[in-house]
Amino acid sequence: MDSPVSPNKPALTQPQRQPPPRPKRSRLVGSIVAILAMIALGALAWYLTHRTPEGAGGPGAQGGAGARQGGAAGGQGARGPGGPGGGRGGPATTVGVAAAEQIDLPVTLEALGTVVPAAVATVRPQVSGVLQKINFTEGQVVRAGQVLATIDPRSFEIALLQATGQRQRDEAQLESARLTLSRYRTLLEQDSIARQEVDTQAALVKQLEGTITTDRAAENQARLNLSYTQVKAPIDGRVGLRTVDIGNLVGSGDANGIAVITQFSPIDVEFAVPQDGVPELQGRIVANATLPAVALDRTRTVELAQGRFAALDNQVDVQTGTVRAKARFENKDSKLFPSQFVNLRLQVRTVENAVVVPVNALRHGANGDFVFVLNEQVRTVAMRSVKRGQATVDKIQVTEGLKPGERVITEGADRLKDGAKVTLPGERPQGQGQQGERPRRQREGNAQ
Repeated sequence: MDSPVSPNKPALTQPQRQPPPRPKRSRLVGSIVAILAMIALGALAWYLTHRTPEGAGGPGAQGGAGARQGGAAGGQGARGPGGPGGGRGGPATTVGVAAAEQIDLPVTLEALGTVVPAAVATVRPQVSGVLQKINFTEGQVVRAGQVLATIDPRSFEIALLQATGQRQRDEAQLESARLTLSRYRTLLEQDSIARQEVDTQAALVKQLEGTITTDRAAENQARLNLSYTQVKAPIDGRVGLRTVDIGNLVGSGDANGIAVITQFSPIDVEFAVPQDGVPELQGRIVANATLPAVALDRTRTVELAQGRFAALDNQVDVQTGTVRAKARFENKDSKLFPSQFVNLRLQVRTVENAVVVPVNALRHGANGDFVFVLNEQVRTVAMRSVKRGQATVDKIQVTEGLKPGERVITEGADRLKDGAKVTLPGERPQGQGQQGERPRRQREGNAQ
């Protein structure tokens, strides 16, 4: 018989057995299952957030069908012929349009030119002497023949007096010799003198006549040197900064002279013509055509002067492949300054009744140049091959494939293909209102 357990003693219990450790293979399988479950949950969340709903997306089978239809329509639009918004079945693309115009298109030559004066003259004295007076101010506009400076004339006045005195003395001797010759000839007629004396006196007269000619030349040279003491402007133009002051000894050998005169009106612009454009330009020159020229500032926005083509050089520069040319401008307001860089625009000829479109309307493809022509009634575009002609900064000529008045696409053409639907700026795309209501109706159905 078992003895009762004392309440004061704890009961003896069996030790609990620990569960055997799980093998590593089981833990690996569990981790893989958990990862797959997380991937499935992520995919489901992405599908629910990125699907394209269609119609009033309420719960049930109808909402699921609407979602599937929306997803299929979105995929078809993305795979359309024109990419996003560019296919026949996709939404319309907003584009910019312009009408083809028929105008007289000027064919111009654009070049960078350098302003060069038509004439530059260094004012140098032609005789040596002390600079006595300066009759101009720096930067003054002068005329040809105007006295600019004066050299001390006293020594030249004395030289002129000496030449005049020598001529007068020789003239008196010539007069005496002529009288003697006249008497000798009278005596010879009376046979009172030998012919040799008459011939000798005639030779003396001719000698004195030669002396008089030399004296007159010396006198004119002295008079000319005296006039050179007044230094005059050789050309019209503007005087630069003077290089010598009063009191200095100046002469014809001075390299800097007294000042430099630059002719401002007219003035020339030298520029380079590409050798490919020389034949057309030469043909216009042979035809004695007047080619207008315009000088623009460095930004090509401000017109500085208007002129005409002046001359073309006679050889091609082998290093640049260009020919030097020159245009002349009146420059009455002195906007052109020597050594100034300007942009020259020379009008070579004019293409009459040319069909032109904006430059950004013409596109180039594998089969050549083309444009997108707008169909006004159905709001679609048609790709049409064209042939380009002359071009300006913003216009280009279409010689074949386009008629005046037809409207072409100028903006948004990179998203278009043949037959694509388009809308013009300011118009409401078709179906925009219905598409805008779909997300709102779906949100309301989900809320219910």
